[in-house]
Formats: sequence, structure tokens, C-alpha cells
Amino acid sequence: MSSIKNIELPDIGDFDEVEVIEILVSVGDIIAADDSIITLESDKASMEIPSPSAGTVTQININIGDKIKQGDSLISIEITQESEESTTNEEESSEPAEEISTKIVSVVVPDIGDFDEVEVIEILVSVGDTLIEEDSIITLESDKASMEIPTPVSGTVSSINISLGDKLNLGDLILEIQSSGTTRTETVVKEEPNKLAVVVAPVPTANTNETISNLPVGDSHASPSIRKLARELGVDLSKVTGTGQKGRVIDTDLKGYVKQIITSGATGSAIPKVPVIDFSKFGETELQPLSRINKLSGKHLSACWLNIPHVTQFDEVNIDQMETFRQEQKAKGVKLTPLVFIMKAVIQALKQHPRFNSALDESGENLIIKKYFNLGIAMDTPNGLVVPVIHDVDQKSLGDLATELAETSAKARDGKLKPGDMQGAGFTISSLGGIGGTQFTPIVNAPEVAILGVSRSQTKPIWDGKNFVPTLMLPLALSYDHRVIDGAQGGHFMSDLNSILKDIREILL
Repeated sequence: MSSIKNIELPDIGDFDEVEVIEILVSVGDIIAADDSIITLESDKASMEIPSPSAGTVTQININIGDKIKQGDSLISIEITQESEESTTNEEESSEPAEEISTKIVSVVVPDIGDFDEVEVIEILVSVGDTLIEEDSIITLESDKASMEIPTPVSGTVSSINISLGDKLNLGDLILEIQSSGTTRTETVVKEEPNKLAVVVAPVPTANTNETISNLPVGDSHASPSIRKLARELGVDLSKVTGTGQKGRVIDTDLKGYVKQIITSGATGSAIPKVPVIDFSKFGETELQPLSRINKLSGKHLSACWLNIPHVTQFDEVNIDQMETFRQEQKAKGVKLTPLVFIMKAVIQALKQHPRFNSALDESGENLIIKKYFNLGIAMDTPNGLVVPVIHDVDQKSLGDLATELAETSAKARDGKLKPGDMQGAGFTISSLGGIGGTQFTPIVNAPEVAILGVSRSQTKPIWDGKNFVPTLMLPLALSYDHRVIDGAQGGHFMSDLNSILKDIREILL
């Protein structure tokens, strides 16, 4: 003997008209009690709805995309007397359900190996954020590796107990999460009424010798809201490269992918991929993981190169007068590098050409002119290229700049730069003078619109109208965004910069 039972949407909390994004069963399927039958998604979370009974699916009463609420019919199932008795017996014989109560879970620093006082370089959550178990919450970095710390429970962040730059040790409190249910943790450190302190396993990032496996082809890592937006836009998320934590697809990734398709007029990726080659068949090879800085800067520079129509203008400037003054100061015990003179000269040129100290707004139809004068200075470090920012260069003397550059360079080499140290630039200088080379093409550091490349100075024979005179010449390369700056404007900027550097009085005024 059998009967038809209607499965309705239970109480799922403070949600109205939640969207159906997946139907996990078909007519004719035999399901057990607690098997998932549909997946719902709100703006904040996705959830699977289980069947309360075992049976055979006879009818599906909803469609993908439907908005449903508590009490709406989901499916109909045929329940036999045997399955009813089995379900009843299971319910009678099972232990009472564990009572779920809301607790404050304190997440502390786990055992991350032979490291003391590891620096917090990223805080990936904010108070009020809703987390899913194993979402990353902070990134720590030692001299040898960086690692993400995941949350052991789902819940809402109630407090954050650390700051960027803090040095943490084993057992230090990271944050507190308001959570219900039990936790899956490696070690429970202490338990008090309504409060747990837990240790979680750290997740190594690409700086370590371990790697995090990629998602399977066709799968993707994204929040419910991003998945919903992708469906509305008709985008296959498996084709979008995620730049968030653990490869998560974030809002800018999705919008950038759509923008690229629209601007290219293509139906797929606008850029063909390079061939994948097994180089080991030609000889011995060694695999060296890129540093974290290499990965981050590589993605940023690729985006800059692809999105900005670059033009580069080259010039050489006579710096005899500047070098004479610099050597005179050196004899007095005042050490000034050529870079500080170039920085002061660039600021004067920016004041004459404010378009070079600007950025395009999000629409791409307006310029944001910056009234402040902060310069990004590209620096080479053992871990890769970084661009710290020297603020208010117009208000500082040559000596002040020399001191600040030395301090900033030391911090960059030691990996002690904080995120705030690399924000706020209006224009960037990349100097290779200490390394060598005659010219190079610097990549504009978006959202800036121009960058100055400086190569090594050389003494050359320069014709003065009567004779060839040995002259110290400094090669310059100015790259700029051709959407904002045309060739004539670039030429005028370079000409004025040349004049300022040539006459030391212009810099000292």
C-alpha cells in the first residue's frame, strides 16, 4: 500500500521569495530521507532543501528561477507503507537531535610551524560578514612563506581583534564569530558557556612549496550573488578567471570578462591562449613557483597592458649641471641620488601639465585631476617588483626625499611595506639607472595615465655648434595612456621636463 505525499518548503528563516537555482531530482528518482531535492539562493546565501521522507518522485511542482516561500509545494513523492515504517522506526530509534545553540567562536592562530610573530598582511573579512566554513579570514606572512587562515565554522563575524601589520603568535585571538551548531576543528583550546576558542589549519598560499589544487573544469568558486549575476548576464563562470582568495570569482572579474567580450565583439575570450608545451621532453627542467608579489604584479601589469593604449616617447637630457651640484653636496657630506632631482623635476612638470596627474573615471568619459603630488617609485626587491608611494613630494626638500627614499627602500627589501605604503600615487617613476641599459618601455601603472622610465646616464660627445663636448646624458622614456594624452602633449611634457632637469636652478627654486 502506498500514498502520495506533498513536500513543501519548510521555514528557512528570514527569507521571502527565495529563488530556485537547482532542481536535484527527477521524476522517477528514488530518494531517501534527508536527500537534497532543490537548491535555493538568496542575496546572502545558498541552501539545499532535503526531503523529510523516503520515496519515489512522482511530480516536480517548481521550475528553475521560480521565487518560492514557506509552504509552497516543491515535489510530490510516492511513499510505500514499508518506507513509512522504516522512516518511523529510524525516528524512534535515533538519539534525540543535538540541541543547536548560538555560540561565540573565538578563532586563534594555529600551529604554523617554526615561526614566531608572523605578520598580518591582509584582513579578508569585516564585522558583519557572513562566512561559510573554510572561507579565508586573514593572510599571514613570514620571511619564507605566506598562508591564509580559514574559519572553522559558518557564521557572522562579530569582532576583529587584530590589525594589519600586527605580529601574531600561536594562540593569539584573531576574531570572533557568532555561530550555531558544532564546529569541525582540529583542536579545541578551551570551552566556556556559549564561547569556544578553536585552532584551525592554515592554508598555504602560492609563496610556499605547496600548491592549492585548481577547481575542476566547468566548476567555479564564487559567492551566491556573483553566481546570480552571472546567470542574469548569461556568463559561464568556468570561463572567468578568479582573482579573489583561493581563486574566487569576484565582482570585478565578472564585469571585466563581460566588458572584454563586448569591446572585442567576440563570443569567447578575446585573447588566444599560448600553446601548452611539455618542455621536459627537450631536456632537464626545474619548476620554480612564482612569488606572491610576482603573481599579484603580473596580473595587474597584464591588465594595464591590455586595457591601456600605450605610447612611449624617448629623449635624452643634459645633466652636467645637476651632477656637478650633486658632487659638490657629496663633498660636504650630503648624499643625494639622481632620483631625488628627477622627482622634484617631475613634480614641476606635472604642475605645468595637470593632465599627466589624473585618472579616468569609471565611465571612461571624464578625467579626475589630482591636486596632490604623490609619486610611485618602482623598486626591485628579492621577492619582486613593488611600487611604494612617496607622498607630498612638492612639500619636501631634496634632503627629505633622500632620507625617505632610503628608509622606504629598506622596508621594501625587508618585505615590511604595508598596503597603505603603496596607495595614492598620481604618477610613477621607474629608474633602472643603477642597473644599466639605454632605454626601455615602462608599462603605465593604472589607474594612473603616465609613467617615466629612467635609464643609465652616459657621457657622450655632443656638438655645441663649434666642437664636440663630453656631456653627461640621461635617457628618459615617457609612456602614457593615449586615450588621455596625445603625442603633442607628450612631447611638450618631455620638453619641459628636459629643460627643468638641464637647469639646476629650476629644481632648487
